[in-house]
Amino acid sequence: MELGQQNALGQIWIKKEAIMKLNYEFKNQELLNLALTQSGIDSKHNNERLEFVGDRVLGLSVALLLYDMYPNDVEGDLARRHAFLVSTETLAHVASTLELEKHLRHGHMTGGKIEHVLADAMEAVLGAIFLDSGFESARKIIVELWHDMAAAEIVAPKDAKTTLQEYVQKHTNGELPVYEYSEPNGALHNPEFTVTVTALGKSATGVGASKKLAGLNAAENLLKILAI
Repeated sequence: MELGQQNALGQIWIKKEAIMKLNYEFKNQELLNLALTQSGIDSKHNNERLEFVGDRVLGLSVALLLYDMYPNDVEGDLARRHAFLVSTETLAHVASTLELEKHLRHGHMTGGKIEHVLADAMEAVLGAIFLDSGFESARKIIVELWHDMAAAEIVAPKDAKTTLQEYVQKHTNGELPVYEYSEPNGALHNPEFTVTVTALGKSATGVGASKKLAGLNAAENLLKILAI
């Protein structure tokens, strides 16, 4: 049975590497349907609210997992591990492993949008499980899916914003880069954000599908200008 095929009880079977099969039985099948509906296909009934919940459930679950797995890590190391494990790239990877893209109801996905849509859907599915059965059920599934990645001891490199901030603070009296956010362009369900960052007398602009991504791109562009 493939992901998205449900029996009379509304079960969802998720395959991982063709060997591991995760079984979750939704009491409320509509939560699953909503989790797999992207805003590009339905502007009113979509997975954005479930994504919001799933993001928080994932964040806390991964934090608890890392707290138990790495008792000797200081806060900064835990934070960097956490950032990697809850990143868009990691979420999209897990979603692809579970073949969520075969069962999503979505609009036209191109280029960088695919990764974000998959990541959002993964968070939405986790949010749906939380609302359907509670935190412990969602946490157990997250631990099962994320444990191996967490155990790999991969610590993500510092992102561009962190690198830029540390460089600016080191070469000033503790000043911080200044980020200016413009109003988003494009359709409501598919916005494009523009951010300008200024530091050390230089400025750079970045664009992205979210404020976070646009800010990272702006910081990366300024690092190039500063030759860091």
